[in-house]
Amino acid sequence: MTVKQLSMPELVDSCAQLGIGNVGLWREPVESYGLEATAKLVRDAGLTVTTLCRGGFFTAIDPRERAEALADNRRAIDEAATLGTDTLVLVSGGLPAGSRDLHGARERIADALAELGPYAEEHGVRLAIEPLHPMYASDRCVVSTLAQALDLAERFPAQQVGVTVDTYHIWWDDTAPAQIARAGASGRIHTFQLADWTTPLPEGVLTGRGQIGDGAIDMPEWQRYVEAAGYTGAIEVELFNDGLWARDGREVLAETAARFVEHTL
Repeated sequence: MTVKQLSMPELVDSCAQLGIGNVGLWREPVESYGLEATAKLVRDAGLTVTTLCRGGFFTAIDPRERAEALADNRRAIDEAATLGTDTLVLVSGGLPAGSRDLHGARERIADALAELGPYAEEHGVRLAIEPLHPMYASDRCVVSTLAQALDLAERFPAQQVGVTVDTYHIWWDDTAPAQIARAGASGRIHTFQLADWTTPLPEGVLTGRGQIGDGAIDMPEWQRYVEAAGYTGAIEVELFNDGLWARDGREVLAETAARFVEHTL
């Protein structure tokens, strides 16, 4: 999504030119290009798909909507398996229209995980709950901290459910380092993502993620926390940014790779 302006073949070609061996994919571009075609494209290029994003949106109250969400997440698990990744990132969902019941919404997430966890394990896929910054709690994700994410994940085996650690969403939380250690101790850090925090945020806030090095987050500090917790997997960069999307995608990818080298250990 950092370079969503690139077609799938352009993305794969650019990764090859820059020596990037890993790619995190989103479902919408994969669907647009074709699931089997994408799987073949990345496989033939020697790329490893680190994660697929996103599943989730489990908080609906209406039975029909809940059934549709579960069916869509089963499809997402199938897609992840086809692409060869072992991790599906979950954005859990916000409050249903008219509801103020955060506790009830979080319990419905647990109910969904209880159904989906075994299905994911059967397909060799782990579910990674991503806590989002609290400004998204009403409309996008009622899971706002790593502690909340782990309280949900720890109800299930680690090979079924873990967490996503994303600097953009947790950098403000002084309890997050201890929660990273907690997640690492049980093998639940399923992916680690970088994005910087710049202000002012744009209207709508969704596309406010800053290029690495442009904002307030100490990236090496968070990398040290994650690695001290035992994480040895890939580090992803995920930037939702209208300014970056308006530029040449190959240029943005090269810049992002250079910033990654500059601002990580």
